[in-house]
Amino acid sequence: MKAYDIVIIGGGPAGLAAAIAAKKAGVDSILILERDKELGGILNQCIHNGFGLHTFKEELTGPEYAARFIDEAAELGIEYKLRTMVTDISPEKIVTALNREEGLFSIQAKAVVLSMGCRERSRGALNIPGYRPAGIFSAGTAQRLVNMEGYMPGREVVILGSGDIGLIMARRMTLEGAKVKVVAELMPYSGGLKRNIVQCLDDYGIPLKLSHTVVEIRGKERVEGITLAQVDGKGKPIPGTEEDYDCDTLLLSVGLIPENELSGDMGVEMNPVTSGPKVNERMETNIEGVFACGNVLHVHDLVDFVSEEAAAAGRNAARYVQGGEPQSAGQVIELQPVNGVRYTVPCTIDPEKMDETQIVRFRVGNVYKNMAIGVYFDGEQVQHRRRQVMAPGEMEEVKLEKAKLLAHPGLKTITIQVEEA
Repeated sequence: MKAYDIVIIGGGPAGLAAAIAAKKAGVDSILILERDKELGGILNQCIHNGFGLHTFKEELTGPEYAARFIDEAAELGIEYKLRTMVTDISPEKIVTALNREEGLFSIQAKAVVLSMGCRERSRGALNIPGYRPAGIFSAGTAQRLVNMEGYMPGREVVILGSGDIGLIMARRMTLEGAKVKVVAELMPYSGGLKRNIVQCLDDYGIPLKLSHTVVEIRGKERVEGITLAQVDGKGKPIPGTEEDYDCDTLLLSVGLIPENELSGDMGVEMNPVTSGPKVNERMETNIEGVFACGNVLHVHDLVDFVSEEAAAAGRNAARYVQGGEPQSAGQVIELQPVNGVRYTVPCTIDPEKMDETQIVRFRVGNVYKNMAIGVYFDGEQVQHRRRQVMAPGEMEEVKLEKAKLLAHPGLKTITIQVEEA
């Protein structure tokens, strides 16, 4: 059995950033396992710009952003295997994988970084009544068909869900000559970034219908049309609000799910809100030496934050392998998301082991205007930051300082909430 210091599962933006950071931290024995035929992950099909504004201070397309990391990994001589599917990771960090060249093989790792990304929720999860005709695609599949395979999914399009991929595909299909009739969203707010609503819908006159969903799909061989209806506060269609649209294609952009079957099978503790692992300040899961980063941990809005988080996971995996773990005083502080804050990453912090500053990322559960984010140490307010607009489609963050945490030696919980400005 081959042995590596760090094995990274997934060669997308998170896996690459983690590998580069670990290599720069002094670990040479690193292996990336990627199931696709190339590194770069989902970025390869995201040919629109808007990537890299935080990381490189310039606007890049997805493939350009990925190429910067792929080139750096090549320069550093980081080893990787493509078209390699990981089938199992044991709690002892034995990684079982298979590919055409080597068949089924196992690798003993000292540390594992989980960076498998996320997948799209399918039609089967939606319970839309109607036939099962051709012409129903997830937005990501349609993106791959148009941008990488050179196929056009259809000419008259309705999009269900206003996540970022759905919004971007509304613009993409329009630019390719299709007619996008409407984007419908079940929630009373959009799930995507504000800039994407403006650039992808408003600029092209594509209507966005909030609190609407598809209640029927028509057509036997191919989609011929759909029926939209307004929904009430519980998401149930309101009778009498139905509208018919003729179309040959329905794109679904109805949420992303972290790809965590491997994590769950090896015994990693999951966060029920994010569907990703629970991690501490070092991006480490409840299994020692197993780290998680990127969209497998929680679905991000910007790839820049994926890279930043993954670099921290890579550095900490390197530190773990080198035995340079800082000593803990045994003080583990729990983060409590309440009053409109849905979750936090990380879930716990050990002040002795954290960096000088710790970024805590989270999403809110609704649209809030002219409110504030409050941070409390055991009930005592330590931060109060006003925000003009907070929406579920955009991640929020607070910064915690090591010195301030160490100044509260008996601290048990940090509460983060939305409150009156």
